[in-house]
Amino acid sequence: MANDERNVWGIHGGKTGDADNLLLKNKLVALGWQRAGNLAELPPNREAFKKHVVAHYPESKPGAIPVEAGQLFRFVHEIKLGDIVAYPSKSDKHIHIGQITGNYKYNPTLHSGYPHQREIKWIRSLPRTHFKQGTLYGIGSAMSFFSLSDYAEEFISAIDKRSTLPVTPEKDETLTQVAETIAQTTRDFVLKQLSQELKGHGFANFIAHILETMGYRTRVSPEGNDGGVDIIAHKDELGFEPPIIKVQAKSGDKDIKVSDVQALYGNVETSNGEYGLFVAISKFTPPAKNFARGKSNLRLIDGDEVVDLVFQYYEQFDPSYKAFLPLKRVYVPEVLKDIKE
Repeated sequence: MANDERNVWGIHGGKTGDADNLLLKNKLVALGWQRAGNLAELPPNREAFKKHVVAHYPESKPGAIPVEAGQLFRFVHEIKLGDIVAYPSKSDKHIHIGQITGNYKYNPTLHSGYPHQREIKWIRSLPRTHFKQGTLYGIGSAMSFFSLSDYAEEFISAIDKRSTLPVTPEKDETLTQVAETIAQTTRDFVLKQLSQELKGHGFANFIAHILETMGYRTRVSPEGNDGGVDIIAHKDELGFEPPIIKVQAKSGDKDIKVSDVQALYGNVETSNGEYGLFVAISKFTPPAKNFARGKSNLRLIDGDEVVDLVFQYYEQFDPSYKAFLPLKRVYVPEVLKDIKE
């Protein structure tokens, strides 16, 4: 069969890999959805499959119904004999590649958890290092059964044994794309949590906590009229010795104007060695930046820099803030060292 006639599909063996033995030992690809029954009895159209999913899985969210029905429809009607399937095994960390040799069958006796089955001839088993990072990203789909058309050539080459050498990571541009996506998604998550969940006084307390992880002692002004100063930070226990830092913290999404910055700076007593710090989730207008640029004792920190501080001092955060911002350290290849962690 010509290469361009073979579709390439990906399949998973359950969240914990519980179908691994079934797939590899019995030479099958299989799906769950036990309550769905024999799908061969349904009309061969997607609408019928959607209605069937609604009837048997009423707890499914509306947005998930077409996704679930689509996977089942593809498995029964779109996958053809000779198509290629790639299965990433959780047990041996290899990607197993084979060709479909059987039509759809409903067989709940072999494994009740995976009754929707097709026979397959497993042809190659390759370590994950053999594949480009983008291909690994594609096969990590959240779905159980999915198309790998964007990566078809790599799998076709592998099954035809035209590709035998592992990919050199430095030559794989997709590494950068994947890591950039992860980094940006994490930054967006932090900013969204701060802007939506820490309004007003809550944001001031959060900034005070960051300052405390940096070694400062802080006093947060009571809610209400704070006179333009939300936090006073200092190094000594009583707060008498310079430097004294007066902080304004803004959690809104509107750009900070020069008048806002000037209001804070009006409370800063330069002659007494005080400093002004304006922290905002949003951006500062050009006039506000220009005003601060001429003041050696005034510092502006916008949302991007707040996220940088979160990453830098996260391990020292109080458990309550870690629960509010649940983050996990992720390592990326050295070639991506320009990506913000």
